[in-house]
Amino acid sequence: FIREGSTARNLDALLPAVSPHNARFCSWATDDKQPDDLKRDGHIDHIVRRAVAKGLDPVTAIQMATINTARHYGLNDTGAVAPGYRADLVTFADLDDLRVTLTFAGGRLVARNGRVIRPELNRVAPPLNNMRGDHFLNERSFRIEAQGTQQVRVIGVQPEQIVTLSLEETMHALDGELAADPGRDILKIAVIERHSGTGHIGLGFVHGIGLRDGAIASSIAHDSHNIVVVGASDAEMLAAARAVFDMHGGIAAVRGEQVLASLPLPVAGLMSDRPVDEVREGMRSLLEAAASLGCKLDNPFMQMAFLALPVIPELKLTDLGLVDVNKFDFVSLFVGQDAAREKVTS
Repeated sequence: FIREGSTARNLDALLPAVSPHNARFCSWATDDKQPDDLKRDGHIDHIVRRAVAKGLDPVTAIQMATINTARHYGLNDTGAVAPGYRADLVTFADLDDLRVTLTFAGGRLVARNGRVIRPELNRVAPPLNNMRGDHFLNERSFRIEAQGTQQVRVIGVQPEQIVTLSLEETMHALDGELAADPGRDILKIAVIERHSGTGHIGLGFVHGIGLRDGAIASSIAHDSHNIVVVGASDAEMLAAARAVFDMHGGIAAVRGEQVLASLPLPVAGLMSDRPVDEVREGMRSLLEAAASLGCKLDNPFMQMAFLALPVIPELKLTDLGLVDVNKFDFVSLFVGQDAAREKVTS
């Protein structure tokens, strides 16, 4: 699968690997893609256009978008235009610049030039969404105790990549604790367990988000989807986390105690039940709020969602603590304490 999404963009690096000998086994994927990008650029069709513009044969690009994927997932009645296949079809005028003109589902015309002809309401009630954990949260929940100067591990964010770096930075204690240092772009990060109310909170530091003040939080945090919050102060992190709990899932940006922007995600804390244009405007407000807090990333919320994914190198944070993904094991926030613990254990 060659992925080109909103945050993880790998088309340019991987397209040269596609050849006439292996194209049959290749498909496209977007992974995570934001509503604004979907509305502006499109979905798989956008990847097809980009691949063709970079020199891939148009028929091969379409093959990778249709029958390859259908066969991989065992969908044997779709993926091609042939007798006995489902009439799920699109039409277009130009192989070199694929722009869908008509969309058919089950043989019925459902959209023309990107506009739905006959909208159908979803009559299935969304599942109940339980958010547990806000009762034990307070400002001390984000406290990192220390004595003197400490060498700590820091998650290093790389723009438009979900792979992070494992950095080491010197942090100076104040009143017996380590705080965020926005001047050096070292913010505090927390992952809060939100499904069972265990009270588990993983704490760490992150570089590359860029907030000068405030905090951002989200209940989208791959793959366990706990609440992840990044902030310049413990108080603002608490405000952002509580805003997400109050919405029963969603995304929030705060400054001080003021919620600058928020987007409820009532379906499992992951999805909205509102029209896409409404969600798109909500995300735009959140991105503007994050930019006003000093963030330089195109989409810090998408980037933040992957900081809790402990299967992508190098350093990630879960509700149980930091994970060195290369070792596939938990590590201490404080450099040197792992070796001491192993010595005591042995």
